Amino acid sequence: MAKDTSKKGAVPDWYAEGLGHVWLPYAQMMTASPPLAVARTYGARIVLADGRELLDGIASWWTACHGYNQPHIRQAVERQLADMPHVMFGGLAHEQALRLARRLAGLLPGDLSRVFFSDSGSVAVEVAMKMAVQYWINRGVKGRTRFVAFKGGYHGDTTGAMSVCDPNEGMHALFSGVLPRQIVVDLPRSDADLAALDELLARKADTIAAIIVEPLVQGAGGMLFHEPVVLQRLRALADNYDLLLIFDEIFTGFGRTGTMFACEAAGVMPDIITLSKALTGGTLPLAATVATRKVFDAFWSDDPKKALMHGPTFMANALACAAANASLDLFEREPRLAHVARIAASMEQGLAPCRDLPGVKDVRVKGAIGVVELDRIDDLAALRARFVEEGVFVRPFGNVVYLAPAFTIAIEELKILTDAVVKVVTAAN
Repeated sequence: MAKDTSKKGAVPDWYAEGLGHVWLPYAQMMTASPPLAVARTYGARIVLADGRELLDGIASWWTACHGYNQPHIRQAVERQLADMPHVMFGGLAHEQALRLARRLAGLLPGDLSRVFFSDSGSVAVEVAMKMAVQYWINRGVKGRTRFVAFKGGYHGDTTGAMSVCDPNEGMHALFSGVLPRQIVVDLPRSDADLAALDELLARKADTIAAIIVEPLVQGAGGMLFHEPVVLQRLRALADNYDLLLIFDEIFTGFGRTGTMFACEAAGVMPDIITLSKALTGGTLPLAATVATRKVFDAFWSDDPKKALMHGPTFMANALACAAANASLDLFEREPRLAHVARIAASMEQGLAPCRDLPGVKDVRVKGAIGVVELDRIDDLAALRARFVEEGVFVRPFGNVVYLAPAFTIAIEELKILTDAVVKVVTAAN
């Protein structure tokens, strides 16, 4: 473990001198609490510049599935850095990207076999939407330009991705008059919802390119769960009306819900899937949009106008691909899904006391995701600060307090997290 040379309680120069020049995410800068200055990380721990340690309950926005500073991933990146940090993917290719594409195709169900790399989840969704619209254009079908998305859904912060987020409950309502107008409806959880969606598709299918959904868990929209049968219903509707089906597995992919990919739990294969977050084990930005042969074949032509004209500058970055390959090594060598099952059982037990607390609407667990949904949270900043006081980094949003820790977290550490949630939620009510 590296020695911490920071002075306890001191504000480092880099923090004092630089904070006034950054624009923070999801924050009203005038009123936002200042961010915590971080010196280093290890395992499931964040070491602050003032010497305090926080146990991380959300794995840096769900990315650090193997924990921080994982030696195998670090060594893979170091080796790749010595050979080649990056080359453009236009006209050139390298081993790490091709190995990763082959491995992802082998892991994903069915013939999801063509991998388009990008550098963020939002861009992966943009690429999926672009693929879906152009799929119909290339086939000579006009007018199929809209998407069916779902209430409670969240798919990213770029323009196209914003348009398929929940327009009312999400964070992008300000842009409602600017974004493309999509069709946002209830997930078909009930027979009534299914009938309503079926009727809508019967009327509007000839204007729709694809259905897009977060399988099993709608993440940033409120950590909302649904059963695998919902995905089976969507696949059946997509097939019946000849629509493409897109699964956004940026949050749920790579074991988070208990299977390697959430779609496996339903036995359903989408036409396009998006991946990011835990793809590199939380080390470097990378995303992938993976299409079936059916989708890819619509672009396979001697007509240059039928090509997918998209190309992020840092797509298939060699360092990021090396990290992703090393992360997949760990999924192959170590029992990560068993770790997730252990975390689920521990969170079920650890969060159960919250069910009897006033102001608690629901407590739910799926894989390595534990959620305490409250009737409301009046002061998010104060609640977040309370967790820091307890020595943990947990970042509630909306009306939910949730845990999505590293899969390698020790059970003793996980108990610290669940105890902190029970204590803070109890005090808040």
